[in-house]
Amino acid sequence: MSTETVSALKDRTRSAVSADESVLVALSHQIHSHPELGFEEEQSSAWCAELLADAGLEVEMGICDLPTAFCATAGSGPFTVVICAEYDALPGIGHACGHNVIASAAIGAGRALAAVADDLGITVRVLGTPAEEGGGGKILMMERGAFDGVHAAMMVHPAPDELDHMPCLAVEHYDVVYRGKEAHASAFPERGVNAADALTVAQVAIGLLRQHAEEQDQVHGIVTLGGAAPNIVPALTTAKYYVRARSLARLEKWSPRVRACFEAGSVATGASLEFVPQGPTYSEFHNDAGMTARYVANAEALGRIFPAPGGRTMSGSTDMGNVSLAIPSIHPMLGLDCMPAVNHQPEFTAAAASATADQAVVDGAAAMAWTVIDLASDEAERDRLMAKAYSASSG
Repeated sequence: MSTETVSALKDRTRSAVSADESVLVALSHQIHSHPELGFEEEQSSAWCAELLADAGLEVEMGICDLPTAFCATAGSGPFTVVICAEYDALPGIGHACGHNVIASAAIGAGRALAAVADDLGITVRVLGTPAEEGGGGKILMMERGAFDGVHAAMMVHPAPDELDHMPCLAVEHYDVVYRGKEAHASAFPERGVNAADALTVAQVAIGLLRQHAEEQDQVHGIVTLGGAAPNIVPALTTAKYYVRARSLARLEKWSPRVRACFEAGSVATGASLEFVPQGPTYSEFHNDAGMTARYVANAEALGRIFPAPGGRTMSGSTDMGNVSLAIPSIHPMLGLDCMPAVNHQPEFTAAAASATADQAVVDGAAAMAWTVIDLASDEAERDRLMAKAYSASSG
């Protein structure tokens, strides 16, 4: 494909995103104002799907036995690219990770690419992926065929600063449940088995274990039930915990040591212990260098500025990591220039609906659309990515 043709296609998609600016910003603010938790994103997913259908994409709702997941498709070319939309919020603090920005940018890119898909010889697939915040929607969708036939996948995510990728840790999520026996805490304490004490022992053990952690080994959690009343020996105590490590391989070594701390609480008190998984395990992220280079060039052409590496590097976890192990993928970060506000703070919730976030929606949509055009029009890059399409049956 000639340079002139590529330039013309980029102009068309940029114009399409610009024409959609008010629509995309309105969608971002609408999702932001109506935060919905994972697997409950009924309004958010419907609003996204409606805008894609209005642009001519073929939309299927409730795919993969997930009521708030969707697939929107345009084009019929052999090169298939997925753009992922996330729209779940956090409990208590709403869109403090900016998923409203993610969703709106994805819809903007999908609408723009739909108009040029046949010219590029591609199939563009926008996937609405619920419950990134612990539920692992993308992993479930991969297992159930939503990513079958895909050659490349991408999304963008807001952060305090612009980054070409998000450093990601593998993570497992589970509830910890201790069961003991009630008794009067003053008159007959010897007849009770204190489930809250079991969790206290576990937390002390975890604190001591941290001395022996490798870099990026993490464990953090909250107590969700500590007892019913001070004069009743707690018979049931529950907590939610995340265990993270730099890779799935390292997690396999680190996780048993953390679990042993919880087992110590059970042994010390006599309370029974149960681990209840809360969603699938997330992997580390394998960033595709070729796709990243093209995204960065396009984002910079739009005026985005990537600061020089330095200082503390943020890290987190995402179910997009599991996608990246199977399909060439990117997950760049859109800087909101909002420090000291950082993700998962109420201040970041506010930043995710700011004028800077609105510009990030537009820039993110255009940068992804341009990146897809570059990938599809570069014969060597296209061939590299098309060398293997994902299949759930063999993935």
